[in-house]
Amino acid sequence: MKLIFKSLAIFALTITLTNCGEKKETDTYGNPVEEKTETTTETAVDPLLAKGQELFEGKGTCTACHKADTKVIGPAIKDIAKIYKEKGASIAAFINEESEPIVDPTQYETMKTNFTITKAMTAEERKALEVYMMSFE
Repeated sequence: MKLIFKSLAIFALTITLTNCGEKKETDTYGNPVEEKTETTTETAVDPLLAKGQELFEGKGTCTACHKADTKVIGPAIKDIAKIYKEKGASIAAFINEESEPIVDPTQYETMKTNFTITKAMTAEERKALEVYMMSFE
């Protein structure tokens, strides 16, 4: 009888010790389920995009004539981006007076007044404006 109690005590102790460890979740079939960990992924912002927005809204004075999806004085940015993308043209080249107007040539004379601002920008700044505007397409 002592042997049976001793065996039961050892068995109970073994079960207790093995079950006190780390509990793993299992699915309905008894397979271990991996823990889901929350991961946050930060979307890296293109520095040219951020710089382009800053220029567009600031020293470029573009917001005086252009809005995202509404024609004001000049065409909507979305329309500009769409046409430049379709034609494989460069906004940066246009605002540096290196190419002809392709969106609304009737507004060219009005736009020419801003060329003194855009031509004074660095090539990187003009590229940043282009990246920003093309992000609307």
